[in-house]
Amino acid sequence: MNMKNITLSVDENDLEAARVYAAERRTTVNAMVRDFLGQIARQRSQARAAMARLRKLSEESQASLGPDYRFDRDGLHDR
Repeated sequence: MNMKNITLSVDENDLEAARVYAAERRTTVNAMVRDFLGQIARQRSQARAAMARLRKLSEESQASLGPDYRFDRDGLHDR
């Protein structure tokens, strides 16, 4: 994995609190930021993949409600 260094500006009190938090969890602020950014990237990737699957299923679906079908509140709540 190719790593890049970044520089962040952070309030010193926030940084100290983050260092304490990290130390309590036997990790580092650097590792927490790296993990957080990785989670964001994975979530976006997973969301895009899910939307692509949904579009594909929609395109392949043979189901049709018909051109005159209208949703109604009571019908939506029938179980």
